Amino acid sequence: MSAKTHYKVAIVGSGPAGLTAAIYASRANLEPLVIEGIQPGGQLTTTTEVENFPGFEHGIQGPALMDVTRKQAQRFGTEVVVDTVTAVDVASRPFTLSLESAGTITADAVIVASGASAKYLGLESEQKLLGYGVSACATCDGFFFRGKEVVVVGGGDTAMEEAGFLTKFCTKVTLIHRRSEFRASKIMAQRVLQNPKIEILLDTVVEEILGEPGTGVKGVRVKSTKTGAVKTLAVSGYFAAIGHQPNTDLFKGKLEMNDVGYLKIQHPSTKTSVEGIFAAGDVADFIYRQAVSAAGEGCKAAIDAERWLAERGIH
Repeated sequence: MSAKTHYKVAIVGSGPAGLTAAIYASRANLEPLVIEGIQPGGQLTTTTEVENFPGFEHGIQGPALMDVTRKQAQRFGTEVVVDTVTAVDVASRPFTLSLESAGTITADAVIVASGASAKYLGLESEQKLLGYGVSACATCDGFFFRGKEVVVVGGGDTAMEEAGFLTKFCTKVTLIHRRSEFRASKIMAQRVLQNPKIEILLDTVVEEILGEPGTGVKGVRVKSTKTGAVKTLAVSGYFAAIGHQPNTDLFKGKLEMNDVGYLKIQHPSTKTSVEGIFAAGDVADFIYRQAVSAAGEGCKAAIDAERWLAERGIH
């Protein structure tokens, strides 16, 4: 990290939203600081092939996409540090950010782009095969399973939506839920129940995902919570659809958020409930959750921040 301790703009997070915000902020001569956080590059670094990001005709590896985006931001003057924000004083002006490295910095404006983390069951095999047949985003990865069989784990609206979407590509989708009833809305559950490509396994838990990173997912071992019977499903993909958790613990009690923890923004802007703090990407978006929409929100946040600073004579 440079000797600087004050910045016009500090960006918390280094996924598509944070780095796009950095590109726009640095091109506006705001010399932003990006604090990478616990997952440099964001969720895309857990994805192998990305085929739906504009500009890459033949696709690009997730980590490579974030690497080239980071370099693009740095080319325009963005400073990037490998560190994590541990506290933010939103009452002070300029804002004070405490870092895990024990340092502190101040910033006239802050863009929160710390993203959200997909929830998984916590199986060792989930983490081992993440990006190799294990996913938490059907919209991102469904295309790779054309003509194959997959499982979706979950019982809420997200699981219903993911299962339905996957039937566009897959020959069969098995929806696994640990309870005897879905938590999903009736209309969403009804669509799934009426879809001939979807098989339902209620009162069932996943014990292990079978396969290796080199060969991908080969099967899923499941167990009935009622009978204890164990069986293996021969599938090529596993989709966790048990929700996302926005990475907003830092801002609890400081910025307005919904009951799940997503930051509330003043649409169509990216302004949060505190003047001078903006939010972009999955930290505020619980609907789309795509890299390209996060990048777009990052662009908006940088423009919002630049205009807000200009109104206060900071250029």
